[in-house]
Amino acid sequence: MFDARYPAEPYRIKAVETIRMNTREERLELIRKAGYNTFLLNSEDVYIDLLTDSGTNAMSDKQWAGMMLGDEAYASSKNWKRLESTVRELFGFQYVIPTHQGRGAENLLSRVAIKPGQYVPGNMYFTTTRYHQEANGGVFYDIIRDEAHDARLDIAFKGDIDLNKLRALVDRVGAEQIAYVCLAITVNLAGGQPVSMANMRAVQAYCKPLGIKVFMDATRCVENAFFIKEREQGYADKSIREIVREQFSCADGCTMSGKKDCITNIGGFLCVNDEELFVRARELVVVFEGMPSYGGMAGRDMEAMAIGLQEAMQEEYIAHRVKQVRYLGDRLMEAGVPIVRPVGGHAVFLDARAFCPHLEQSQLPAQALAAAIYVEGGVRSMERGIVSAGRDKDTGLDHAPKLETVRLTIPRRVYTYRHMDVAADTVIRLYQHRQDIRGLKWVYEPKQLRFFTGRFEQI
Repeated sequence: MFDARYPAEPYRIKAVETIRMNTREERLELIRKAGYNTFLLNSEDVYIDLLTDSGTNAMSDKQWAGMMLGDEAYASSKNWKRLESTVRELFGFQYVIPTHQGRGAENLLSRVAIKPGQYVPGNMYFTTTRYHQEANGGVFYDIIRDEAHDARLDIAFKGDIDLNKLRALVDRVGAEQIAYVCLAITVNLAGGQPVSMANMRAVQAYCKPLGIKVFMDATRCVENAFFIKEREQGYADKSIREIVREQFSCADGCTMSGKKDCITNIGGFLCVNDEELFVRARELVVVFEGMPSYGGMAGRDMEAMAIGLQEAMQEEYIAHRVKQVRYLGDRLMEAGVPIVRPVGGHAVFLDARAFCPHLEQSQLPAQALAAAIYVEGGVRSMERGIVSAGRDKDTGLDHAPKLETVRLTIPRRVYTYRHMDVAADTVIRLYQHRQDIRGLKWVYEPKQLRFFTGRFEQI
């Protein structure tokens, strides 16, 4: 029976890719060979791939048609001009610098905006963002509201910055020691949690008189706008386009991974309003990415991104996108499976501590749970806990986050509600025999961003 809470897909399927369910015995051997790291599984061995929503989107007919209009000139292609004008129109920033993906933009911003020893306060870390900040001499400092670290709390804007934490840091070190405030919309590792417009405005009002810049991680800015429209007073009648533009009026710039809310498979960009920062970043983009008019992307990719940004602003699209994720979360909650509440915009995060209470955090419960989900039903997910958090660069000790989660990430326009049912049934079955999940230990631990290529074995 149709449930009005979960809108039908606002698209028709024109092409299909065949997928195959292998046997449990095969999956046991495959995960062992992959070192119990779901990143190291071959995609052909995965039935439903919920590893990430980054670059795994299905592009529209208009985007594919746009790919044929690729102007592959080395400098100043017409596709770049279209992307630049689209970003300026939708985001409102003066300067746009293309990059191959979001972390390219993070690298540029960190290099031009951070002086060694400066602090970069933000509403919870993200793995690659913090790496670039620390690699360029910055000190990440978490200023997200305390409630974001509690998986069980169900509140509207769990991603908000705690202004008291920000004030306390500035009072202690001085405004000149703040490189910039990194404001993520939404907050990935908190469970895809949104930030309210009121909080964005409050952060801007505090920082601007002190000369502290605010840069947004805009990767899922359209999802954030949907939550503001749905939850924040005064925004129900505003369009997604209007809310997105208003969000960015609270910032001095942003980094963007086009692989998420631009609904493409590659690409990104950095936006700034400061001309000096723009000139410096433009010089560096030549070193690390490519010409300032392509930044590591082909012309066809820039065309697809410009079209995807426009499509992302469609009300029907974003409502279905967020509510499809919510459907999976609701099915799990109805079965008693512990997840991070409320359900975020791009993924359902399983609470691995509550799912596997028999495992200590040192036994890597989220990593073990992600591997077990694959064995149970061929569903690939991702660890977001102590493994992803990495080690303190000074002490060498593990960062031990309060949130120990497994992320079930939904690609855009790829799967149907029936696929969500299969994923839910897999997790529910596993939850019924969760005591069988064994902890893991390191076999190979990379020094940087260890969760991508690390290898483990069962204890």
